[in-house]
Amino acid sequence: MNIKSSVLKAGLYLVVCFITTFSNLTYGQDSISTKKINIETLFALAIHNHPNLAVSKAAVDVAKQKTAVAKLKTLPELNASASAFYLGDAALIEKNLSGSEKVPLPHFGNNYSLEAKELIWKGGMIKNTIKASSLGEELAELDHLNEEQDIKILVLGYYLDLFKLGNQEQVYNQNIELAQKRLELTEKLYKQGMITKNDVIRNQLQISELRLTKEVIQNNMRILNDELIVALGLPEGTVIKPDGSILKAHFQPQDLTTLKQAAYTSNPAIQLAAKETELLYTEKDITKSEKSPALSIFAGNELVKPITNVMPVIDKYMNTWNVGISLSYNIASLYSTSKKLKLNDLQIEKNKKYELALKQKASVAVNNAYIKYNEAYAQRNTLEYNKALADENYRIIEKKYLNQLALIVDIMDASNSKLEAELKYTNAEINIVYAYYKLLKETGKI
Repeated sequence: MNIKSSVLKAGLYLVVCFITTFSNLTYGQDSISTKKINIETLFALAIHNHPNLAVSKAAVDVAKQKTAVAKLKTLPELNASASAFYLGDAALIEKNLSGSEKVPLPHFGNNYSLEAKELIWKGGMIKNTIKASSLGEELAELDHLNEEQDIKILVLGYYLDLFKLGNQEQVYNQNIELAQKRLELTEKLYKQGMITKNDVIRNQLQISELRLTKEVIQNNMRILNDELIVALGLPEGTVIKPDGSILKAHFQPQDLTTLKQAAYTSNPAIQLAAKETELLYTEKDITKSEKSPALSIFAGNELVKPITNVMPVIDKYMNTWNVGISLSYNIASLYSTSKKLKLNDLQIEKNKKYELALKQKASVAVNNAYIKYNEAYAQRNTLEYNKALADENYRIIEKKYLNQLALIVDIMDASNSKLEAELKYTNAEINIVYAYYKLLKETGKI
């Protein structure tokens, strides 16, 4: 009975363990979603979902609304008013203030008025104010575009780093498998008395270090993955898998002169500076308009009771209307506007120098990115050659070790050299991809 009971308990325990394990696996599969993303999708998701771009997009909407508000100045001003009041009795006082006489007046009074006024001309001030608002809108859009370019290269860096770590994980898996086979071999040789225990321990130590490094890589992959899913607006728990087809693409940029010219015309930072200079010229035109007279037309209608400008006061409504033209001039502008124009000129000169400095900076940046791009190709070819040498070296040392013509230290060194060469080569293609897109970023065409 005790034996049957023990068997039954053991069986139940196994069933519970199986169900628990199956449930955990099922939950893990449901909560984790792997999403393969190429670079085009990466950029599209970043532009649509990155939190920073939401701020600059809101700034564009604000600038557009400011332009709409500025255009309202072309419409006439229209004012309406109504008032009701109590009118006390009047007092007629002698010249020498010696006496007075009370004059009864109608006590209830009210006033209704309607007035329209429109500025016809003031040196183009309204037109230039609207133009300045439109330029502000364009500046906000260029700032948003510049932010997009920065976000693209940022998420691309995360994406390619994730790609690199994935490649490194594969390399470490292969080297761990190779080290495990080598450990099995050294254990056999040790049992046969052909090598010392030290050789076995060195192999075990290497496997332990490889596994530890692999764990660090996996942790870094999780961190980068979390950064990316926030930047791309993906659900929590999504595992991003980079698209390996990008390594097969052939990236061929234009010649250096064409790239620099493209940077001058397409780089958002340079476009921003040029647009700011245009805005400063418009602000100068607005300043000039201060020295112009303001010409306006107006029309009005007023209904008032009682009529108090006659004696005796008449307790009736009086309706009057008027229409006319007005001309005004700010005399202070004769001595204040010249100072403001001088300030405008200094600001324009400063911004032109800033624009020139940006072009020089862009030229250097494009030149550096172009050099790095070609360097990435050269490194790929060199690292491919180094990998082949490291593989051949390991094969030779391993053969010597098996024939007891080399020490364990030699094969460990060869193994480490092989691992290092493989790690460098596996990321060489990815470095080419990043160098190409960095070059596009500097020209403003990413």
